[in-house]
Amino acid sequence: MTDSFTVSALIPASPERVYQAWMDGEQHGWMTGGSAEIDPQVGGAFSVWDQYITGKTLELEPYRRIVQAWRTSEFPADAPDSQLEVVLDPAPSGTMLTLNHSNIPDGQGKKYEHGWVESYFEPMREYFTSLAES
Repeated sequence: MTDSFTVSALIPASPERVYQAWMDGEQHGWMTGGSAEIDPQVGGAFSVWDQYITGKTLELEPYRRIVQAWRTSEFPADAPDSQLEVVLDPAPSGTMLTLNHSNIPDGQGKKYEHGWVESYFEPMREYFTSLAES
C-alpha cells in the first residue's frame, strides 16, 4: 500500500518563471533554501535539498507540467520511487501550482504533504515576492 495526496498554492510569479526556477539548479536552491543540482531535460537526474531528495525527470511540458520520479533519503531501500506531478496554471496574481504526489511509501504521505507546504510553497512565495519588490 502507498500514500498519495494533492496540494496547491498560489505563487506570485508567472508559470514560465516558476517552471524555469524549478528546473534550474541555482534558482531552485535560491527558491527553496537548499542546494540543488538539476539536469533540466527528460531523463535528467536531479538532487535537491542538499541531496535529501533525488530523482529523474520523466516528462516536461514547458511552463505547464513537470513529472518526476522522486524519493528522499528516508524511503526504505526497497521502495520504488514515488511520482511527482507539478501542474502550473496561470492565475490572476501569478501561478496556481498543483502538486500531485503518489506512490509514497505507506505511512509517509502526511509528512511529505506538510513538507511541501513548509519547505517549498512558503519559501517560494517569499522568493518570488522578494524578486517582484527588487
